[in-house]
Amino acid sequence: MTLEELLTLAAEVGFSHAGPLNTDALRFLPEVREMCASGRCHNYGKCWTCPPYCGTLEEIAAQAARYQCGILLQSTGEMEDDFDVECMMETEQLQKQRFQAFVTQVRAICPDCLPMASGGCTVCPKCTCPDTPCRFPDLATPSMEAYGLVVSDVCRDSGLPYYYGPKTITYTACMLVN
Repeated sequence: MTLEELLTLAAEVGFSHAGPLNTDALRFLPEVREMCASGRCHNYGKCWTCPPYCGTLEEIAAQAARYQCGILLQSTGEMEDDFDVECMMETEQLQKQRFQAFVTQVRAICPDCLPMASGGCTVCPKCTCPDTPCRFPDLATPSMEAYGLVVSDVCRDSGLPYYYGPKTITYTACMLVN
């Protein structure tokens, strides 16, 4: 798929913002992984799409290096105040729904792609990790953070805002394609 086709599909799926991903902006940092290991999101070692199960930074960097093109995908919600948890949760859910629809449609045309979601996998209420293999490997997607990326830096270096002003919340995902 071309970048123009990806951007058109992103708009059709309903993302608030989308833009080209500068693949040179992808820096897979151990510091981000250390935040995962410190228990910040409570999924480390408990989910197949999170560290340490989603691959080493070296494996991920090698995988990402195969792609020349990428797209950033964002959903932005407008909050009533800075503590509007309902808006935060609704926007996160919208982002996950849009991203899953986007990934499904892109994979049908271009199976060789690398999607990176916003936040942890929520396909199953409880992940089978580490006892049994993932039940939905075609739906489960590691997050940008699980891959060691600082999302705000990737957005900045790609020319797409990360922050859209006071009382907004934005969730960002990306996909690499050839």
